[in-house]
Amino acid sequence: MTGAGTPFEAVLFRYPGKGGWTFAPVPDEQAPPVTQGWGRTPVTATVDGRSWDTSVWRDKQGQTLLPVPKHIRAGKGEGDRVTVAIVMRGPGPR
Repeated sequence: MTGAGTPFEAVLFRYPGKGGWTFAPVPDEQAPPVTQGWGRTPVTATVDGRSWDTSVWRDKQGQTLLPVPKHIRAGKGEGDRVTVAIVMRGPGPR
């Protein structure tokens, strides 16, 4: 996976529990290969036109998840649909 990521739509969900993070699931065909420990891959993500550097990672079932911070969600939350694109970044410092 390189270049400009192909946009896809995702429905946000909140991981259960106190302080649970909000994620956008990444379809298998859009998921970059694992390049770091803990199943992580550094990416530049864009959600609804807002971009930032982050990492995606695999959950215990092997699904790739993109954590979407509150300042990026702009009022959206669990159950809301967003447009996402991800581009794999180099490994950078660990």
